[in-house]
Amino acid sequence: MIELKSKSELNEILNGNTPVLLDFYAEWCGPCKTLLPIVESLAKEYKENVIIAKVNVDHNQDLASDYQVRNIPALFLIKDRNVQEKRVGLQSKDQLKALIDKYA
Repeated sequence: MIELKSKSELNEILNGNTPVLLDFYAEWCGPCKTLLPIVESLAKEYKENVIIAKVNVDHNQDLASDYQVRNIPALFLIKDRNVQEKRVGLQSKDQLKALIDKYA
């Protein structure tokens, strides 16, 4: 899993044809901590088909603002540089797999 630290890093991964799952989180967020092992597991499982990246909202307020993140965790599935779906709140592994499988 990639940790994005800037808009330019995000633009680099969005330039390809690979779908991207962005996970907006914060260190202090309980549901984010619960979600992290699930997202890390999916990053390994889907490493050939999907880029999974996380964005710390406290360190990247500009990215959070660009995506209008109001609550975390917030997950965005991006394909062809467009947000295809957004999920807010804790998600199960099965829910995220179903989301990824739609676009991978």
